[in-house]
Parts: sequence; structure tokens; C-alpha cells
Amino acid sequence: MKRLMISAMASGSGKTVLTCGLLAALTARGHAAQALKCGPDYIDPMFHEKVLGVPSRNLDLFLQGEDGVRRTLLKQKGDYVVVEGAMGFYDGVNGTDRASAWQVARVANLPVVLAIRPGGSSLTLAAQVRGLLTFRADSQIRGLVLTACRPSLYAHLAPILEEETGLPVLGYLPPMEEANIGSRHLGLLTPGEIADLNQRFRKVAEQLEKTVNLDALWALSEETAVQDRSKRFRSSGCCAIGVAWDAAFCFYYADNLDALRDAGAELVFFSPLQADALPEVDGLYLGGGYPEVYAQALFRQAGIRSAIRAALQDGMPTVAECGGFLYLQEQLQTEQEVPWPMVEVLPGMGYPTRQLQRFGYLTLQAERDSLLFRAGEEIPAHEFHHWDSTQTGTALLAQKPSGKHWRCGYATDTLYAAFPHLHFGGGLPLAERFVSAAAAYRERKQR
Repeated sequence: MKRLMISAMASGSGKTVLTCGLLAALTARGHAAQALKCGPDYIDPMFHEKVLGVPSRNLDLFLQGEDGVRRTLLKQKGDYVVVEGAMGFYDGVNGTDRASAWQVARVANLPVVLAIRPGGSSLTLAAQVRGLLTFRADSQIRGLVLTACRPSLYAHLAPILEEETGLPVLGYLPPMEEANIGSRHLGLLTPGEIADLNQRFRKVAEQLEKTVNLDALWALSEETAVQDRSKRFRSSGCCAIGVAWDAAFCFYYADNLDALRDAGAELVFFSPLQADALPEVDGLYLGGGYPEVYAQALFRQAGIRSAIRAALQDGMPTVAECGGFLYLQEQLQTEQEVPWPMVEVLPGMGYPTRQLQRFGYLTLQAERDSLLFRAGEEIPAHEFHHWDSTQTGTALLAQKPSGKHWRCGYATDTLYAAFPHLHFGGGLPLAERFVSAAAAYRERKQR
């Protein structure tokens, strides 16, 4: 398998569109491809999956560690793996390069092609690219593609960039209506909200075949050996875990779902927006998403809300992250500040803040044993939300790399509910603990 990363100097450079166009082009050429995303982003992998029809996974050195990243890479199958970077190439934790796209490229030995969106400069643009090349000892950067670039501007810039940087300029993607993707407060709209998305990316792929030297681009990719040095955990017991999955709850790491299956769980997907009753399950996984956008519709499904409330009160093991956490509270406000009753198993009301809250990586410190954590453990996590709550919980100590800290979340023997998102592909057996608790709950029910 050959691997290649698409990264950029900054967000908004067209990485996602270029990545999806390249994936569509590989598919059209008859190649089997898989995609990965640097960092904790949930939405970009949805676009990858829409193009390929197979899950896209995250490579996150903060949440997974180097062994977890290697383990995820080892799962990939096919002819090509295309990795999309995050933010700017060197942007990592708290103003460092830690867990940046560059560090992922270094750990995984990935050649990098930069998506460059030109505008307002020419020779200065070459200086910026040279800066990226020399900022670290081995940048891994092997080529450039210009995005949202008109043919005349490309003809002007390409020779300048090649002469001044020594990098091949592999081509360009001109401005295209098909490449315009709308957004909301957490980023791009999800693929399910965009009509004819596959047709759009097919058109992008057709354009790339005309204006990018794809043969030269793929020639930059390398076959690299990755050794899995990670420890594997095993869990006994069998159970069914219900996973909330619809437009309101759609933020899940594919590795998390795989980890639950590997630990022995059957996953049963259901929609809180449509279901009247809870399926026959032994645990619940309520991921993030946009419950605030669908608060009224969630309120109308009184049967499923009542069933979830009864299940939690009965001690069903439950993981509820971010949007799932808001769903368990008493009320959730819409963007217009209209409150709607939710599951009402936890105190508090979710409300809009019009800005990111506690955004970024953090660690959670556990002071007592609970469903997922053991006393004294430090768990890497990530927050990304515009809604806050009047009751965020106090069970865990959250701390950012900057030193800022606060208390948050609910952590009992049967519950993890908090804003921070968790990755089950790191060094702790979080999935195995969840599955073991669900298996024990099943046994208790069957007595």
C-alpha cells in the first residue's frame, strides 16, 4: 500500500476538497483507496467515507499516542491511503508542533503534498513555502498543488515556486462551484445535508485529471513499513451496545466502534430522532453531533427519551459525549434560545454561547474508579462545542496543556457523561471496560 498526506499552510486552503477529489480520482482509475484524517475532526472523515463507501479513521498522536497511530495505519487495506492534514502543517498542541500533521507525517513516514491557496502574493508565497520546508529538519514536503487558482495565475506562479523552492508544482484546481461546501458553527455541513455530493466530487476528480499531473503526484507516495508495537487488551463477555446514529448524533471515531466490536460487543444503531423505543441492548453510546439543531424533533420523540431515562436509572452502562451529554440533561436550547425538554436524567440546561467553549486538547484526571476510568489515570481528550451547560459536572479534573484547569463531567460505575470526547484507540482499555460493564449488566438482567 502507498501512502501520501495532503496538508496546507492553514485551514481554509482546500485540503478536504482536494483530498476527496483525489480519492474520487483513484476510485475512477480502479484503485482501492482508504482515507485518514489527522487530528480529532469528525466531519472531514464523513466526506472521505461518502466518496469511498468505507470508514475513514483519525490519526491523532495526542489521543492515541504513536502506537495507536501505527495500529490504525496497520488496519488500512487497498492500493493507496490518503491522509488529510489538520489546520496548518506544523500547528499542534498549545502553540507547539506536538500532534501536528507534520509530526504524524514524521511518525508514519508520509510524503506530503501541500495544498496552497494563492492570493495577493507571488514571490512572497515562495518564501512562505521555503519557510515550511526548512522549519523542521525533515519537513516530509515533496510537492505542491494550487487550489482555487485560475489558469493564468497558475501559469505565473508555478515557475516561480519551482525555481525558488525546488519543489514540483503538480498542477492546480481552478475555482469550481462544486468545490464550495457550506458550513455551520462546528465546521462544514455534514455530507448528508449536501445534495449530489458524490457527483460534485466526481466533477472535481475529472478536473484534477485535466489540470494536475496525477501520475507524478502518486509517484511521490511511498510504501512504508509500520511495526505494531502496541499492547492489545482483551475483554470477556458478550453484549449489545446501542449507538445513537442520525443527523443529531453523528460524531464517532471509526476506531471507537471497531474497538467496541473487537472487545466483544454487537453494535445496534438507532435514531433518537425517529425511534419510538430503545432496541434490546445492554449499553448505550450517545456521541456528539448537532442535538441543538434538532432539539424540537428530539423532544417530540417522548417514547425514546423515556426509555433512555429508564435504562440509565436501571444502571445501564452509558457513554455520552458532548452532544450526547446535552441530550441527557433537563433542557436544551436552540440557537434562538428556545428550551426543549430532553432525557432529564442529569441536571442542567444546554444553551448557545456563539463561540467555541474550552476548545482543544486536554487531559482528564480520575480521582476514583468509574465505568471507563481508574483512580489516578490521566486520559487524553478533546473538546469542541459552541453550546455550554448550566451544570457541566464535577467528577473529573480537566487540564489543558497550558495549565488551565477546571472540573467537569459525571463519572460513576455505570456512566461517563461530559463534554470531552474520548478516543478508544489509545493506551487505556476504555472500550474493554465499557463492554465488560455492559456484559455484566446483561448477566444481571438475565438472572
